[in-house]
Amino acid sequence: MKVAVTGATGLIGSALVRELVVRGDEVTALSRNAGRARAKLGVDASAWERPTLDRPSPDSLRGRDGVVNLLGEPLAQRWTEDAKREIRDSRILGTRNLVDAMADLPEGERPGVLVSQSGIDWYGARGDERVDESEPPASGFIAQLTVDWEAEARRAEQLGVRVFTTRTGVVLSPSGGALERMLPPFRLGVGGPVAGGSQYVS
Repeated sequence: MKVAVTGATGLIGSALVRELVVRGDEVTALSRNAGRARAKLGVDASAWERPTLDRPSPDSLRGRDGVVNLLGEPLAQRWTEDAKREIRDSRILGTRNLVDAMADLPEGERPGVLVSQSGIDWYGARGDERVDESEPPASGFIAQLTVDWEAEARRAEQLGVRVFTTRTGVVLSPSGGALERMLPPFRLGVGGPVAGGSQYVS
């Protein structure tokens, strides 16, 4: 398959690209720094330098079987007003511009599938309550962000593109994300329950 991946140099994106290459897929990374993406991932890369302002090149999507959209500023940072705006804009405007670029292509040249990242923050803090995709969204900044983010991705359905939104939880990997930040005290022998230890982590 021919697959375009946004956010390809991130934690999930890098792992996904490796797996796609191993199974023999042809991958194109859409990146703000195409040269760095090529060097890091060993795949073809297309420059998309300003995702919140510009659409990616139609050629980076033309004839692809699918697009995986993982673009977004990291959540693991201090949420100043500027940071919240960047977190939101990177997801909402980036996805909007991606779908608009698909719309620019003739029907026969558009990708057939869009897999767009989302998050379990849609559901809010529910403790041990079992939830599924039929649950209405919670309230708050991140929950509303996921609602708006998924809505932007779903616009691709009007183009005849199949859309899937993946509501992932906290990504645990020793090479990045939350676990990388939590490991150092444990390696020094001073680790303990994080944030009280009674919270649920999906």
